[in-house]
Amino acid sequence: MPIGIVVAVASLAGAAAAWAQLAPGTGTSAPAGTTPVAPPGPPVATTGEAAPLDPAAAPALPEVTVAAPEPRYVAPTRRDRIGRIWAPVYLDGRGPFRLVLDTGANRSAIVPRVLGQLGYAEPPEKTVRVRGVTGTAVVPVIRVGRMEIGDLLLQPAMLPVVPDVFGGADGVLGTDGLLDKRIVIDFRRDSISVRRSRREPPGPGFQTMPIRFMRGKLLAVDVMIGRIKTLALIDTGAPDSLGNEALMAALKREPPEEPNADIMGVTLDVEKGNRVRMPPIRIHNIKIRGATMTFGDVHLFRHWRLTAQPAIMIGMDVLGVLDQIVIDYRTRQMHLKTHEG
Repeated sequence: MPIGIVVAVASLAGAAAAWAQLAPGTGTSAPAGTTPVAPPGPPVATTGEAAPLDPAAAPALPEVTVAAPEPRYVAPTRRDRIGRIWAPVYLDGRGPFRLVLDTGANRSAIVPRVLGQLGYAEPPEKTVRVRGVTGTAVVPVIRVGRMEIGDLLLQPAMLPVVPDVFGGADGVLGTDGLLDKRIVIDFRRDSISVRRSRREPPGPGFQTMPIRFMRGKLLAVDVMIGRIKTLALIDTGAPDSLGNEALMAALKREPPEEPNADIMGVTLDVEKGNRVRMPPIRIHNIKIRGATMTFGDVHLFRHWRLTAQPAIMIGMDVLGVLDQIVIDYRTRQMHLKTHEG
């Protein structure tokens, strides 16, 4: 979730993409207090030729899906280092809090230290169940009357309080309240803007492709990985992309460069995956080379029933090599630009 966003209530038929953080070059979680370094040979994009928890109450809890990856690098973003998109957000007039923009999550979440700044002396008693990439957990939840991003005033929100795995951010900003908005992410200028969509064109040099919504608010597009047509879920909150085993089998990428790599999500459950070098990834007419990512039929793929067809959750290791990304929820379009555009 570089820069990312967060949570989805299952009763609303939405499931947010939750991501794992892998230590660069090893596929394992980065030890606390260490400074991750960039893996060699970053991907290159070019335009294409063509209450305290009450277990007894758990069954009655609403289910929430949370996108909560630990970032590989902190903001500001850089062309050679995948960074997160941090948005300054006011909660009930307090802040600003640094929330990571995450298109893979349909609601927002905060970390425990924010509670004190919002006036909570003790953890709230209300709880919700959250779903991460590798499992589920029950966490406290609070209600805020308003969320403000610049001049935008978003609707009241229920915010789960999730473990602090964000490496300095105060939580994640999900897509709740953004479905008529236009998000512009400019990596070269280290800036992000969120405003109401007026259906304006992106300008010269952009590649435009349609997006569709899956399970409520997940952004889905079709991409080509090598010669394999693949369903791709766009998640700006994930530092690392994650593919399912059906995709790995179709690509015939064996043996893996790093077998049995640990994958850990916000619930702190750990699953295993295989980290391999990828063939070129084509997103519309933009080709991205040199990516390495992890494959595994983790909990979230199984929950979404995305184990039979090739599928991938595309994170910032791929998206971050672009110059600009524009996501227009109203027009259901995504506009991409490289330095060659």
